[in-house]
Amino acid sequence: MKYSYRFIVIAALFVTCLLTANIIAVKVWSLGSVELSAAVIIFPFSYIFGDILTEVYGYKEARKIIWLGFLCNLLFVIFAWFAQLLPPVSGWTGQSAFVSILGYTPRLLGASFLGYLAGEFANSFVLAKMKIFTKGRWLWSRTIGSTVIGQALDTGIFIVGAYVGAVFFTPWMILWAWAAKVIIEVAFTPLTYVIVNYLKKNEAVDTYDFQTNFNPLHLRERKTADR
Repeated sequence: MKYSYRFIVIAALFVTCLLTANIIAVKVWSLGSVELSAAVIIFPFSYIFGDILTEVYGYKEARKIIWLGFLCNLLFVIFAWFAQLLPPVSGWTGQSAFVSILGYTPRLLGASFLGYLAGEFANSFVLAKMKIFTKGRWLWSRTIGSTVIGQALDTGIFIVGAYVGAVFFTPWMILWAWAAKVIIEVAFTPLTYVIVNYLKKNEAVDTYDFQTNFNPLHLRERKTADR
């Protein structure tokens, strides 16, 4: 596939939202008595752009971007870890703050990566299958329905994997974080419609995954011989 600048922009926005959410995840804020990570506000947008990629370009192209996001996130973690090891200059007082913001424990990283892959691939798979089932109608049902499942997997795996056993852990953390992400998806559904309709019209692309291999690890495309 020859990628247009529109596809590249959507892919870049997807990766940007993912990396931004992981960086600001350490900030905890409160909504009344409910405590939430700042990532709750940004991370759902990666699902919105993931929905757009699958709806317009299909699961095969979305799969590539999901793995690209994983790779970019892994590289960021490696570079941040390396930066922490560099000896700070005398008089610089930001080392502890730098480590507390950009430092990740192996447990937290494992939960984050596993949750991301499970949630994003489930989201893309459900949307692609629902598009066939609904014959391309009711876009809102696909974007919201896929997000409900994908975010449930992502949020559940991450919070349980990262925080179970901690004194502050409670199952309500999963429910509130999941609900907040789904609400954001619902709120931005009109914007999703605008972008999807714009891309389908200007790209002349509206992919249905009738014969797609949905294996997340299936990245090689079969090449046909020239005749």
